[in-house]
Amino acid sequence: MEEAGKERDVAVVVEDLSTSAKDVAIVSTKPAKRYPLALWIAILGLIMLVGVYIFSLSLKQNGMLFGLMQTNMIEKEREKPCHDPRIPDTEIPYVHYPTPNTYDREECACTGVRFFAILSMQRSGSGWVETLLNSHPNVSSNGEIFSVKPRRSNITAITKTLDKLYNLDWYSSAAKNECTAAVGLKWMLNQGLMKHHQEIIEYFNRRGVSAIFLLRRNLLQRYVSILANAHDSAMKQLNGTHKAHVHSKQEAEILAQYKPTIDQKTLITELKRSNKLAADALVSFKNTRHIILYYEDVVNNRTKLMDVLDFLRMPKRTLFSRHVKIHTKRLRDHIDNWADVNNALTGTRFESFLND
Repeated sequence: MEEAGKERDVAVVVEDLSTSAKDVAIVSTKPAKRYPLALWIAILGLIMLVGVYIFSLSLKQNGMLFGLMQTNMIEKEREKPCHDPRIPDTEIPYVHYPTPNTYDREECACTGVRFFAILSMQRSGSGWVETLLNSHPNVSSNGEIFSVKPRRSNITAITKTLDKLYNLDWYSSAAKNECTAAVGLKWMLNQGLMKHHQEIIEYFNRRGVSAIFLLRRNLLQRYVSILANAHDSAMKQLNGTHKAHVHSKQEAEILAQYKPTIDQKTLITELKRSNKLAADALVSFKNTRHIILYYEDVVNNRTKLMDVLDFLRMPKRTLFSRHVKIHTKRLRDHIDNWADVNNALTGTRFESFLND
């Protein structure tokens, strides 16, 4: 009996094992799951795109670094110091040795060049003073470069223009020979200078540019000159041509015949605006290397220009200009409605302007 029971148990175990083997066989013979070929291609393409993107970023970054290194190398090459022992350490940032792209300075390669800018306002004597400075054999002031609007459209255009000027690659009638020792321009405060003053101050300090402020004490005289110049610009009194500056006494007398009528209602507003513009410029540029010059002081004492030559470290020379002053009479003789102007300014902070 016991043996018969054991045989039945063995038979059940064998049957179970057989069933399990069949199940395993069934599982093992089931086909493996496969992903579509298109999906694999898509994944591979995505991986390749990511790789290309990372590689391009790496190239771009390396290219930028290389570009900066190359720019620094060029700047160092262009600004090779000649180690003049006579130059004090404090002056070294303001002495440059440009390498122009358009010509070779040859034996003057080690002639140090000072960068400057005459900062002024229209009808403040800047044209006259600039011609005086340009009569010096080593000074080149290249005029009102930023009167052309595209050159001052943004700070990039401004710095590009300044770089060309200070690299001695700017051509004008004021351009000297290879031995230029001071190069600059005439720049009106309303020609992008104050609009971008923060960036320009940074540029001046970084490049070692010295500022020469040329202002006018009597803003009423300046206003008369502005109105007279605007009248001639419209009427062209000299043989159908407009001249902002004249070179003969006869031409000056013709232009001086016009006496503007000044609107007394807007006069004080105009004087305040001009005064504020000049004051703001002096405050903004106070931390740059600069000198302040007034037109009236130069008219009364030509030796004031020797201070400018000292400032630029230029040798003293006798300076000359062909410019002839237009308004030479008393101020009241150049204003058509003098009584109205006198009444408008009497008792105000501009009353002193009534005195020549």
